[in-house]
Amino acid sequence: MIKGIFPIERFRELQTPFYYYDLELLQKTLDVVAAETGKYGYRQHYAIKANANPVILELIARNGFGADCVSGGEIRAALAAGFPASEIVFAGVGKADREIILGIENSIACFNVESLAELEVINGIAADMNRTANIALRINPNVDAHTHAKITTGLQENKFGINTGLLPGVVGEMRGMKNVAFKGIHFHIGSQITDMSAFRDLCIKANELQDEFDGYGLKIESLNFGGGLGVDYYHPNHLCIPDFENYFASFAKLVKPREGQQIHFELGRSVVAQCGSLVSKALYVKKGETKQFAILDAGFTDLIRPAMYDAHHHIENITGDGEMQTYDVVGPICESSDVFGRDVSLNEVRRNDLVALRSAGAYGEIMASRYNCRALPESYFSN
Repeated sequence: MIKGIFPIERFRELQTPFYYYDLELLQKTLDVVAAETGKYGYRQHYAIKANANPVILELIARNGFGADCVSGGEIRAALAAGFPASEIVFAGVGKADREIILGIENSIACFNVESLAELEVINGIAADMNRTANIALRINPNVDAHTHAKITTGLQENKFGINTGLLPGVVGEMRGMKNVAFKGIHFHIGSQITDMSAFRDLCIKANELQDEFDGYGLKIESLNFGGGLGVDYYHPNHLCIPDFENYFASFAKLVKPREGQQIHFELGRSVVAQCGSLVSKALYVKKGETKQFAILDAGFTDLIRPAMYDAHHHIENITGDGEMQTYDVVGPICESSDVFGRDVSLNEVRRNDLVALRSAGAYGEIMASRYNCRALPESYFSN
């Protein structure tokens, strides 16, 4: 999507703020992911936490992707959208008993286990159900993802995963468990990673860990590298599909797979971020002594990333064609952090202009809230 091809007349009839998804761009993105993973026989599980809109999920499922879930609700959403249970993996540090039961009942592909305590609970629940649960051990490889501290997950003593120093003990305990079946190892070092050296470091660490598991006499059937590939939030009009070719080629070049091993990925943001925009209406232009504020009817209840992560989203006045001016673009929430961007250059903003916050397809609609008793945003699609 670029400015000038939004369906402006249609937008004028809709209640703002709302999410708009370009399904043609999403399909092109899915095609690229499928082509690049197909080169190497890799398997992609879409990370549902990025966007669980049913229309989005159904399209991704129809394209043959698996699903990466982090809650029982996401498992239900995946099944409802048409993802086969045999292609669902379940991660998360705090799986509730009812969620574990749901996964076992539906014979999901694998639980990505993040602690010995969790492993013991899964084994116990599976025993009570007279079932065996497939598991992979999520390992912290202590690789710096070079990304925002709030979305870095692969360092030592993180709440996620198992530190490498604890592995011998965990493996020893696992050997005595009769109701879990070890299938492989899992990593996820962080999100919005644009420095490819982080993935190269991960590949090197994965090779070392495979050697370690050879020493345990354990076969790794599934080697899961998680996700984390970033998108270009600054140039969504020109770089709307991430560099999947280089991403997957990096793993193909460096990873030393074992015979019969399946390599998995769990990309989310890079699949859906660029196809979505949050469309809002300008309520007021407030002129101060040194600044002017474009006050929108969207707030951090609709898109929390700028407030939570200091995240950048490209902002466009899609109905204005005046001279460029500088604004702080803010929302109506009664919090000082309700700011989408400072010193943003936009075509002159007038009351009722439509403003688009781009690259909002990931961690946008899914993280919306009803703070201030606001309504959740609706969603609309290009076809």
